Amino acid sequence: MHGGMAMIQKKVLNPNRIRRINGGFGFIPHRFLTNGFCASLEQKELLLYLFLCLVSDRYGLSFYSDDTIRSLLELSIDEYLEARDGLMDKDLIDYDGTLFQVLDLPRKPLEILPQSSRKEHRRQVRALIQQSLSGKGDGQ
Repeated sequence: MHGGMAMIQKKVLNPNRIRRINGGFGFIPHRFLTNGFCASLEQKELLLYLFLCLVSDRYGLSFYSDDTIRSLLELSIDEYLEARDGLMDKDLIDYDGTLFQVLDLPRKPLEILPQSSRKEHRRQVRALIQQSLSGKGDGQ
């Protein structure tokens, strides 16, 4: 007994089905959970992050297209873009338009604006761009 609690004895429940690495594999470091990265993600960000970890090679690279990912994960364009941008903002992935890289975890989760604030910021930026493109921003 340690600290008044009995140690839990682990045993393999199904010895015929022990996981093994055969061919490609994805992994998520344990500190993704213990250091608060998992808790820092929105639900769609977590879904996309787990997918990218699953499909990436040993360097964290994946060539899955935006459309294929959206289709497989059943995400709308907005949900997908918010999740992808959120993961990039949190320094968990890089993306160059065709290639994803799941990055080595930063020291700790980055503090960023909540998704609702990011949405509002993007809406304001879009409005400013549309104003400038239509020429209505000149006299304001």
